[in-house]
Amino acid sequence: MQSIPQRLQELRTAMAKAGVHGLIVTSADPHLSEYLPARWQTRQWLSGFTGSMGTLVVTHEVAALFADSRYWVQAERELAGSGIVLEKLTTAGGIAHVEWLIARLAPDGVVAVDGHTLALAAVQPLKSALARSGMHLRTDLDLPDAIWPDRPGLPANPVHEHTMPWISSTRVARLTQLREAMAQRGASHHLVSTVDDIAWITNLRGTDVEYNPVFLAHLLIAPEGATLLIGEGKVDAALARTLAAEGITLAPYAAAAAALAALPDTAVCLLDPRRVTLGLRGALSPRLKIIEAINPSTLQKSRKTETEAAHLREVMRQDGAAMCEFYAWFESALGRERITELTIDERLTAARARRPHFVGLSFPTIAAFNANGAMPHYRATPESHAVIEGNGLLLIDSGGQYAGGTTDITRVWAIGTVSDARKRDCTLVFKGMQALSRARFPRGTLSPMLDALARAPLWAEGLDYGHGTGHGVGYFLNVHEGPQSISKALPEPTMAMEPGMVTSNEPGVYRPGLWGVRIENLVLNRPVATPESGAFGEMLEFETLTLCPIDTRCLELSLLRPDELAWLDDYHALVRERLSPLLEGEALAWLERRTRPLATA
Repeated sequence: MQSIPQRLQELRTAMAKAGVHGLIVTSADPHLSEYLPARWQTRQWLSGFTGSMGTLVVTHEVAALFADSRYWVQAERELAGSGIVLEKLTTAGGIAHVEWLIARLAPDGVVAVDGHTLALAAVQPLKSALARSGMHLRTDLDLPDAIWPDRPGLPANPVHEHTMPWISSTRVARLTQLREAMAQRGASHHLVSTVDDIAWITNLRGTDVEYNPVFLAHLLIAPEGATLLIGEGKVDAALARTLAAEGITLAPYAAAAAALAALPDTAVCLLDPRRVTLGLRGALSPRLKIIEAINPSTLQKSRKTETEAAHLREVMRQDGAAMCEFYAWFESALGRERITELTIDERLTAARARRPHFVGLSFPTIAAFNANGAMPHYRATPESHAVIEGNGLLLIDSGGQYAGGTTDITRVWAIGTVSDARKRDCTLVFKGMQALSRARFPRGTLSPMLDALARAPLWAEGLDYGHGTGHGVGYFLNVHEGPQSISKALPEPTMAMEPGMVTSNEPGVYRPGLWGVRIENLVLNRPVATPESGAFGEMLEFETLTLCPIDTRCLELSLLRPDELAWLDDYHALVRERLSPLLEGEALAWLERRTRPLATA
């Protein structure tokens, strides 16, 4: 077993042999996924940092990890003793790691990054920044591969169909819809590399990426057919015949570059520069006309159909009932049994697993007590976890994958006596969450414009949080999907809010070393009639999908306005109405206890 410093030393030796002075290691794979197969967890293998996002930069003298505030506490702990310094990012995006490199390398230095894990959209800003300082960029090297002797191979898990009654459209219909969008752009061919888009287009699912029901593949769509480039043996013979009958032929995963190179010079290829890597783009003939635009499927799959919304509402009922059963056990066992953050993960997962059509978790459960809650992406391990005892706040962020949808919910729970300071933070977070929940806005509003609604109660008290307020959620797909993002991101036309989109609503407050607060529901965009309907365009509102009580013991009720109390009572009445038929005994009693009305008549 090599230590992190030993791996970095071997990497520097490989850099010297290749004439490279600085190396950028991204958190990405050839599909630019957020959650990575083991083969492409290169940054984690080199640094020991397990967060899902971050960039490692290595020179011959020093190495640094660039991460935003969600990971600062975690990164400081995991990087200890590695020789890697943490560079704290305070703004989203940007090229801070490139500027850091430029400040440390000679003007004629060579910087390398693996082009097969670099988004096409990131190439020109990187090249330009380096060129201004006289530096050169190489994208043809995978230097860590040379020093990673036991690097995992490609996942070989089989794929399967996502079938009726869960699907709302056939593969043929979705390909027809895509070709119409391609024609509008003037494209004859379309390359799709993002695994969730491919899973949605083909109505196939897999297990290549932990927590996300997707599989590694590329999809090349032509005017009269499509080629699915996928690992051999992942599609059985019967499914291959079905796909072939619907115009989808199979080719080896490794043949993606060759398939692109074989396109005729008369082809016009549509690709998404944020969702296709430089490595694949380089396989296309330079004579080919390229149209760069967002994948049409990214927009199409974000708008859930009425059929999908109906399935998702039922999934929320089942998921909510599982949580009620878990929380009823938890409160009865607290103080009588030894309960740790690991116990919570095990028991909550087991409760979900008893529900119909449960497939697995949608991300690693975050069960974080007191100071651990200050790390937004904390995960308990057998080596490091807390026992739930004493006083404070327990934050649980969890979710499930069901055949009829994907869930994501966060709640904070009172353990013993909750201090006034903790209650104040919980109340401010709740005020922001419910303010966004009640929003009405014109159809087409750019999603980042809604972000301030959730932050305003916190800003008024001088508080803020470092993550986005809301991310899109897939339909039995990735728990994080675009294009909408309720965040401080710079608004773009593709971020327009449309009917059917499902988005998280999750403001928070984090006090390092003390506690963290986050309250999260999933919401669905739906049209709403207003007294001025028609005069000013179509208006949308949020339908709250998530069904689980909010712990009022964590709230300072005197800080809530009557309308805010009424919203909470109405929400709890809905939760009680929808979940009661699925519960009995102590779980039902717990639900009734936690949803009692607060507002006076």
